[in-house]
Amino acid sequence: MELAPATESGNPVGADGPGTALAVRQEPAQAPARPSGRTGALCALGGTWLATRALLVLLVTGVLRMPGGDITTDVWLIYHGWYGVLQTGTFPLDDVTWQYPPGAALVIMLPGLLPWSYLVSFWVICGIADAAAMALLVRTGLRKGRALTGAWVWVAGVPLLGPMIYNRYDVIVTAVAVAGLLALIRRPAIGGLLLGLGGIIKIWPLLGLIGTPSGRRTRRAWTSAAATAVSVGFLLAAGMNGAFEFLTFQKDRGVEVESVGALPLHFARIAGAWDGKVMMNYGSVEMLGPWVDVAGKVMMAGTLLGFGWLLLWRFTAKRRNAATMYDAALTALLIFTVTSRVISPQYLVWLVGVAAVCLTVRGSSQRPVALLILAATPLTLVEFPLMFSEVVGSEPWAITWLTLRNLLLVAATALSCARLWRSTRGSEQLPPTVVLARPEPASSYPVRPGIAYEQDLLDGIDRPTAGERR
Repeated sequence: MELAPATESGNPVGADGPGTALAVRQEPAQAPARPSGRTGALCALGGTWLATRALLVLLVTGVLRMPGGDITTDVWLIYHGWYGVLQTGTFPLDDVTWQYPPGAALVIMLPGLLPWSYLVSFWVICGIADAAAMALLVRTGLRKGRALTGAWVWVAGVPLLGPMIYNRYDVIVTAVAVAGLLALIRRPAIGGLLLGLGGIIKIWPLLGLIGTPSGRRTRRAWTSAAATAVSVGFLLAAGMNGAFEFLTFQKDRGVEVESVGALPLHFARIAGAWDGKVMMNYGSVEMLGPWVDVAGKVMMAGTLLGFGWLLLWRFTAKRRNAATMYDAALTALLIFTVTSRVISPQYLVWLVGVAAVCLTVRGSSQRPVALLILAATPLTLVEFPLMFSEVVGSEPWAITWLTLRNLLLVAATALSCARLWRSTRGSEQLPPTVVLARPEPASSYPVRPGIAYEQDLLDGIDRPTAGERR
């Protein structure tokens, strides 16, 4: 059945004509459409997610056991301990392992709202976050011009990190960041709000804003993110003591044993040329001794150079499409990760989540980068927890695995930068905000601006100068 404009006498007229009404025109019934191949893809996605997560739950709960130490101690010992302190109205001021923005308190206290033990409640919340991210990626992938490839990246990447992923709160933050990134094009204010909330919990989701195009939508997204982060931070600081004490602890950190900057120290230690110590320091196992300060400063310089390059890219990019904003977010996150003094294993779920968002767009420049990230995830599982004691001891075989993982991340970063740069080169620039032309009479129903804007950008993947005709 179709609605067509008509006059009082039943004769169709233009949409702008006087006395316009809606007449109902019956069309012959059509045979029901056959199930598409997309239905099979959804069944495969759902079945794979259920199978991998069932295995993950068996590993998390200890029904199946993996070699390595007890990876649940962060939850039942450290997080639960923080929970007890936070309930008193103060942040853990005397605990140098608390190195998170004040919004992290919201996540740490969340399991206390559920009826089970703190450990079980934490697992349940992580599972819900995992499922929510999956649902958002599938929903986005079903839209016109999008793809389910991103959902497959999430389905595969999370379990490849092993049971550790449900014993750190990073999967929760990643789900918030995924939701924020996916919302940025259609609803920039909501996207900014979610990324701002993620930023006050763990900083890095704010990197998702680096690639937003100039214009009204960017102003809305950035303003919303800033307002959310500032207001939540202010409320927590006003209601609890020591909300920003984490900054003092963070600046005194050394070089963590799994980071890129630790590799030269590991090699020197294997050769007998480094006589420093490896010990728990500020919440992680770090290398302490000669050349550590130099390695830390080199990593910090790398961070500054990397973000300087990102600013140069932002101000010189000449073409954009629906994938550009996501691709830039992944590039920024890779730079942030590989130049950090710390690369904890849970950081990989950040990369998996943002890579999954990139691959919801068929024209993303980051496809080979996502493959490198996926290749790095099982190597991360091998070095932690399977061989972590050997990594701490700088055993050659364990450092070989760690080197391979870190080289994959470095290669992914370099490739991401190169492909992002090339994908936005050109002589013409897509307007930051597309002005929709007046719809033709009786051709289609009005479309919400956010959806039309997204579709215009998606069309621009194949027609980079599509917006220039407007």
